[in-house]
Amino acid sequence: MPEDQLPNGGERPLDAIDESILRLLRNDGRASVRSVAERVHISRANAYARINRLVEGQVIRGFTARIDQERAGQATCAYVTLKIVQNSWRTVREQLARLPGAAHIALVSGDFDVLLLVHTADNQQLRELVLTRIQAIPEVLSTRTLLVFEETDLLPEP
Repeated sequence: MPEDQLPNGGERPLDAIDESILRLLRNDGRASVRSVAERVHISRANAYARINRLVEGQVIRGFTARIDQERAGQATCAYVTLKIVQNSWRTVREQLARLPGAAHIALVSGDFDVLLLVHTADNQQLRELVLTRIQAIPEVLSTRTLLVFEETDLLPEP
């Protein structure tokens, strides 16, 4: 049986080195394999193999830039809660994912069904997004918009 496989066919569980690699890449997705290897005290070949395994196993789903939304012209941020028709999650998710400014979509429990994070240029664009685009989705029963006054990114600065 290959070293990377468990008897049940699943992936090998993450060890302390994998977790250190993930922490480093979360903070700096542009870190070189050499830099990662040096910082976690393993060879470059080992670091390269581990990073590839994490990517192939979809533990790492991609590498992205952290954007300052305000400087990027998206100064208005809001959470929009939605109540949707029962069993329509997949359909609604697909439609919400295509919306301009949609940043995060979650199916949740509680008083509403979906939590959507959006970024828009201003309140007028937010209004149009909610009243014209989101409320026009047939499976959306109701919405509530929570305007974000200030937000803090919890990821450490590189």
